Amino acid sequence: MVAPVTTAAGKGPSPGPRRRRTDSGPSRAPWAAWLVVVPFLAYAGTFLLYPTALVLAGAFQDGDGAFTLANLAELTRGVHLQAFLRSIELSALTALLGAVFGALLSWAVATGRREGALRRVVIAGAGVLAQFGGVPLAFAFLATVGFQGFVTTFLRDAFGVDLFATGAWLFELPGLTLVYTFFQIPLMVIVFLPALDGLRPQWREAVDSLGGSSWTYWRHVGGPILLPAFLGSLLLLFANAFSAYATAAALVSQGSPIVPLRIRGALTGEVLLGQENLGKALGFGMIVVVAVAMGLYALLQRRFTRWQ
Repeated sequence: MVAPVTTAAGKGPSPGPRRRRTDSGPSRAPWAAWLVVVPFLAYAGTFLLYPTALVLAGAFQDGDGAFTLANLAELTRGVHLQAFLRSIELSALTALLGAVFGALLSWAVATGRREGALRRVVIAGAGVLAQFGGVPLAFAFLATVGFQGFVTTFLRDAFGVDLFATGAWLFELPGLTLVYTFFQIPLMVIVFLPALDGLRPQWREAVDSLGGSSWTYWRHVGGPILLPAFLGSLLLLFANAFSAYATAAALVSQGSPIVPLRIRGALTGEVLLGQENLGKALGFGMIVVVAVAMGLYALLQRRFTRWQ
């Protein structure tokens, strides 16, 4: 027989280690967490949800408040349809230009030193310039390449080059394209640089160890990984340009070439009265376009995060 094991005190085997009694204190009341976000919810509800509800309701009402689809039907013809087409064209072009040049700038930053001066300067500048819009941005371009801007004056006096020989392009779609691209490029740097930073050096080393070239790496590894992030950033830039208003309003004083300016004319026009619900229908159309772009952006972001 095997003798029972005893402790030094001559007693039987000691029980296993006792579980420590943890006292986490009284649990927080469920309403405490909600109390913190009440100011934000109130702010968002007042300036985002409530106006959106007014737009959605007014888009389907006539002047007497009765239900109608005439406002939405009006969007499919005439100047309103042209405004949507021009807005989509402007947003797509500036998104593509911003995405390409922003991606190249992001690549130059990503290949440099993580703590280098170039990276710090570019990131800080992108954070500022991406939010630089409205009246200040319009004034900056007017003072630079306007009719009497210093670049325009210098080229005309020194080389005889007239930037406005073909017309007032700065106040039309070409000018809006130039101005919008100015803040689209830094926005692309902000949203695309983390994707480039997410590329692991081990992936490139694995391709090199297997005898692959740089083209092989980008064709089969880097490109497929970055493609969802690039397309998602492209959609984000499209939505950003499509919903921009202040810059175009400050730059274009006559006419309503894009949807935001046409909404302004419908809500504040003094020539044609009673078009408030038509303006809300235009806003409803913008909500639909931006919602589709943001939905596709969320799907692409979900796919990209699988590689992180």
